[in-house]
Amino acid sequence: MCGRTGGSTIGKREHPALRCVDLFAGAGGFSLAARQAGFEVSLAVEYDCHAAATYRRNLVSGRRPTRLIEADIRTLDPGLLARQTLKRRGPVHIMLGGPPCQGFSSHRLNGAGVSDQRNDLIHTYFDFVRAFAPRAFLMENVPGMLWPRHSAALARFYDEGKVAGYRMLPPVVLDARNYGVPQRRRRVFILGVLPDAAGDDFAWPPPPTHGPDGSNDLLPWRDCGAAFLPASAGDQNDLHMNHSADLVAAFARTPANGGSRHQSGRLLDCHRDHDGHNDVYGRIDPARPAPTMTTACINPSKGRFVHPVENHGITLRQAARIQTFPDSFSFTGGLMAAGSQIGNAVPVDLGRKLLEYLRDRISFTGDGPQLGTLLDCQSGPDEADEFSSGKIAEGQLPSLAGLFGLADYSRPGAECESAPADGGNVADDPVCRAASADA
Repeated sequence: MCGRTGGSTIGKREHPALRCVDLFAGAGGFSLAARQAGFEVSLAVEYDCHAAATYRRNLVSGRRPTRLIEADIRTLDPGLLARQTLKRRGPVHIMLGGPPCQGFSSHRLNGAGVSDQRNDLIHTYFDFVRAFAPRAFLMENVPGMLWPRHSAALARFYDEGKVAGYRMLPPVVLDARNYGVPQRRRRVFILGVLPDAAGDDFAWPPPPTHGPDGSNDLLPWRDCGAAFLPASAGDQNDLHMNHSADLVAAFARTPANGGSRHQSGRLLDCHRDHDGHNDVYGRIDPARPAPTMTTACINPSKGRFVHPVENHGITLRQAARIQTFPDSFSFTGGLMAAGSQIGNAVPVDLGRKLLEYLRDRISFTGDGPQLGTLLDCQSGPDEADEFSSGKIAEGQLPSLAGLFGLADYSRPGAECESAPADGGNVADDPVCRAASADA
């Protein structure tokens, strides 16, 4: 049963002159990052009741608390919310959001995911950008959205931005390891800015601060060892799954700080006759960055999520630390719901660094949205958007290469890299993994 809980005062470094909106806010990783970077979060929208309860408990607080709307974003009127927010809080300077990724996941094989209705949520996101007219917007998603099979959806999104007057920067693939997060996590970030908000010399993304060996004036990647320090007494998220005796025995056979399903000695029917799922039942190596925290990050049957030396999966608190949430941030809804919230979040430290970089380089003091321009805002597609009106057939859509050079900054010094071939795999990115094996 989803209920309402009280607020707290986490991450309060708000600057009333800078405001943002967080769509598909989840438990609040991006919002917490924004607050730490000096932004006030005027509005957040989240549909999942457990994630909304977590957000409310941790982030709806202070003298000017975030307005949290717990609803299906597709049922909301962007124009109405824009007018209300402008009157109550003032103009919004940057729009954040990470629309659900399952349709774009690298684990959708062949043509799967192309017609997934969740892909349309990136256009719902832009309906809000169009209505709120922020100085900039920053959207996060999985690398799979750059596959050629999704070029129509991405081309339409870029066209929407250009029609609305935004300078659309090429999508970049960032690895959280390169920005001080103790986790290998590759994600796409798409940035749009109004032409007068950034000069011609504006560079995006920010240069990496960390690298594999700490050379070239970079700090070395952070290992995840600190995530496994003891939790505070009474921490409600110091919980892990209860495993069967067979699984505990399999974990006991797995070497400390590593191993794989082969060394665990546990062989299921779904593992026969192929070499995949090697990380299943593997232990996390605390001397290295952790693997990607997915929505199943507390379930050892879904990846390398076994404690380095103890015979159980990692705890919620350990997963949250790897995602750089502070220990004061508590997750609600039960074990599985909380694990999903943690895996879905933007790592707090990564989000903060990206927003601090934008805060210091984008002009948020130009001609922002005016009340008169918002009074007539309507939800839904812009009439000037030819993609939305169906005037351009899918066969006429430009290719990804024709839109922009796809840049991959997941490795320090990496050159521009094309999207993986259709049906290919995005290395080290088990996000949105389909259910498999046993719990």
